[in-house]
Formats: sequence, structure tokens, C-alpha cells
Amino acid sequence: MARLPATTAQLRVLHQSFSDRLLEGEVTAGGFHWTFTWRFEKGQLSVEPSLGRALIQDALLRFLVKADYQLEPGGDYAFTVRARF
Repeated sequence: MARLPATTAQLRVLHQSFSDRLLEGEVTAGGFHWTFTWRFEKGQLSVEPSLGRALIQDALLRFLVKADYQLEPGGDYAFTVRARF
């Protein structure tokens, strides 16, 4: 059976505010670099720049939903994207 393509994404949390219900950070994968804002109360994720956004947005959202209360500012995290880019 063939192995599924995979890329490891590196995430760093830059800012967290429970009063504003948001988490901000940056993510890199496959030579791309994005910044993101996760408004966890509303379930809204914005990712910039738009170049390559479609490659990371769904996987990043799944990771944040699963781990958002465990993430801390200054923390470095990794997750797997089921695509090669």
C-alpha cells in the first residue's frame, strides 16, 4: 500500500487573549510562511497571505480546534498535513 503524502507544519503561538477570545501565530510548511488569527469563540480562522492558503487552512483549523486550550504564547508546536507541498 502506498504511503500517503505528508508535510510537517511548524506552528508558533505569538499572542493569546482569553478576554478577546483569540489566538495569533505563525505557521510554516513546505517553504511557505503564514500568519493566522483564530477567533475560537466564533470558530473563525484567518490566514495571510493568500498564497498557498488553501494548502494549510483546513489542516490548521483541525489542529487548532483539537488543541487550542493547550497552546501557550511562545510555544512551538508541530502537526502533520496530509499533502506534500
